[in-house]
Parts: sequence; structure tokens; C-alpha cells
Amino acid sequence: MPAVRSPESHPHLTPSALTSSASLRGRHVVFLSWRDTRNPEGGGAELYLERMAEGLVARGCSVTIFSAAHAAAPGEELRDGIRYVRRGTKTTVYLEGVRALRRGELGVPDLVVDVQNGLPFFSRLATDAPVVVLVHHVHREQWPVVYPGLVGKVGWWIERRLAPWFYRRNQYVAVSAATRAELAGHGVSSDRVAVVHNGTDPVRPLSPGPAPTPVLATVGRLVPHKQVEHAIDVAVALRETHPDLRLHVVGGGWWDDELRAHAARMGAGDTVVFEGHVSEARKHEIYEQAWLHLMPSLKEGWGLVIGEAGMHDTPTVAYAAAGGVCESIDDGRSGVLVDDADEMLEVARRLLADPAELARLAEGARAMSHTYSWPSAQESFAHVVSSAIAGVRVGGQDPAPPVVGRTSVLRRTARRWTRERADRADWSRAG
Repeated sequence: MPAVRSPESHPHLTPSALTSSASLRGRHVVFLSWRDTRNPEGGGAELYLERMAEGLVARGCSVTIFSAAHAAAPGEELRDGIRYVRRGTKTTVYLEGVRALRRGELGVPDLVVDVQNGLPFFSRLATDAPVVVLVHHVHREQWPVVYPGLVGKVGWWIERRLAPWFYRRNQYVAVSAATRAELAGHGVSSDRVAVVHNGTDPVRPLSPGPAPTPVLATVGRLVPHKQVEHAIDVAVALRETHPDLRLHVVGGGWWDDELRAHAARMGAGDTVVFEGHVSEARKHEIYEQAWLHLMPSLKEGWGLVIGEAGMHDTPTVAYAAAGGVCESIDDGRSGVLVDDADEMLEVARRLLADPAELARLAEGARAMSHTYSWPSAQESFAHVVSSAIAGVRVGGQDPAPPVVGRTSVLRRTARRWTRERADRADWSRAG
């Protein structure tokens, strides 16, 4: 079991965080997820999971994360106070996770977080502990793209029908109101769906700032539903008026060869730069250099990269139909939401030709990136966990326990001082 850190070792915790610490200290929470951040196919969903796990550790919990095995990390490790257990493949990880949970190989949990990326783990079959279902987004659009035919239809039926029925009495966490609305459409009552938004890491100061010639960026896993082809098409079309333009494609995935082939067919040449997997430092350098961040994804629960780009004054152009991006982008202030690839091209062309408008959106993107923080998200998630352990359902957005703030403390102190002074006066008169 991982070592438990005391909340006193985390002076940044707020009063309400300390409240949740009191109820979570000594508890054991198990996360079941098909991937972790060290997995080459890991992304924003996995970063969110680990940030929430770190928040629980800071509040005195012991935490175990179970995910699929991969060559980039050992089968077991202890990192940042979190125990990682990796077994199975991306298809067998569900069976392996339930088996390990049932056999007690992940410890005896006080609560299980079942991360539903399309398919849940059906962890209730293996534990009597409370289960919280974490959903980033609903995969209606992805199933036929990634798994055409019968497999996709069965997967969608499980996600749309079976999973909501199986977890009909369980607490849910969604990362956006858009996801909560989609879950409601599948019969998951909103009074047990807490929306806990993603956070944004503090800005990494870099220089020299935006590149002198237009640079576009698209960041994320290279899989079909991210539709990176649309960003490539935009870059090639803009080359007519901006011959020095570059599009940096950051990330890796099993669709990489298809995207390179598409770029070749489009005659992209050196206009499109495939960066592959990069370090955090390199990723932030690209954000800093970019004039615009393109996000043509078919579906997003939130879009963590939108906030990352915004920290560097880089606004995002994304598809409005993608879902959660309608919350992570303030349309017309921190970025632009469009309907299709043609509109994405037209908006990019207009912004590259209008430095004043681009600068206005850049300022808005930075302001928006400061709206959500990881400490706040961790506080809300911890509140959901402690409530679920206590058998209490939680709804609403970014919920938190009642705060005993400075004002309340001062009022109590003033009342105590008044009573003590009155007592002394009574004793004086009695003497």
C-alpha cells in the first residue's frame, strides 16, 4: 500500500479541503482505468484521473490505480504516493481489473472509481464498496468510427443501455455539463451526477513568444475521431496566402501512418510537422509559438489542451458539436466554435489576417485558462468521494463541502471574547 501523506504536509489546502481531509484520512480508493498517463495512448482523461488521485493522497487517502500494461512502464510502481498496477491489454484490462479487485490484489477499498471510457469495468460485480462512475464523454460518435459494424453496435448498446441500468443507483462524475446532459438522455438522473471540471496547470514562462510567421498547432492522440486530417487540410489551404505557415501535429497513436499518408496526398510537404510524442517542455514551446490551436475533434468531454494552449495566449478553433468544448471555450472571447471544416478554414484565414482580433482572442484565452484550477477540481472530487463513502448523493457543478471561512472564525472569536468579558464583569460585581 502506498504511504499516506498527512494533510498538514500540504499547506496549500483550503479550509474546505481540510474538511474533506478529515473524512478521507486513512481511506483507500481504487481507480479502474484502461490507461494511465505513461501509456503511449494516454491523454487528457488519464491526466485528469491522476490529478484527482493526487488530490486524494494529499487528503490522507491511499490510492491504487489499475490500468492496462504497456512497454513504457513497469507492471507495478509507486509514484507520487500512488500505487500503479498494470495488467492486461486494452481489451482484457476490464477482466483483469475486476479479477484483481475481487481477489483483493488491489487492497480492500473503501471506494472504487470505475472510469467509463465507452465501456465500464462493471466493478460492482467484484466489490461491496461504494462505486463512483467517472465519465468524460459519451461515445456515440466514436463507436462506428473506431469499431464499424457489429462490434461498434454492441459497444454502443452497452454504453447507452446496459451500463446506465447496471449503475442505476451509483454516483457519477462528469467533466462537463454537456456530458451530464448526455448521461441524462440515457436515464442517469442528474441529481447523482456531479460535474467536476478539469483544471489547468500554472503557466510555464517561455520565450521568445509567438513565432514571427504563422504557426498552427493541433495537440492530442492520433486516432480517427480526433479528425486531424481537417487541421492538415486547413494548413495546406492557407499556404496559398501564407507560404511560410507551419502546422505542428503533437501526439502519437495508431492513426499516425494514415495521417502521414493523408498529408502526402495533399502535398503538404514541410508545411505539416509531425512532432510525435514530445516532452512537456516541447509541448509548451509549441503552444507558445502557435498563433492558433486547431481542435477538429469529433467529440471531447472537455478538451484539456484548450486550457493548456490558452495559458500561452493561444486561442482555439474547435467544432461546436464536439460537446464539452462549448464550456472550455467562451465562443468569441477565448476562441471560436465552428460547424465544419470549411468554417474552420475561413475563421483561421480571417484571424491570421487580423492581428488585432487575434490578440483580443489571445487575451481571452489566457483569462479563460485561469478560470479552472486543479486544486479546485481536486476539492470537488474529494467531496464527491467522501459523500459517496457516507452514502450521500451529490449533484451540481464543482460541488464542495461547507466552508468554515475566515469570517466565520472571526465571528466565533468575537462572540467568545464578548462572553468572557461579560463573565469577568459578573465576577467583578459579585466580588
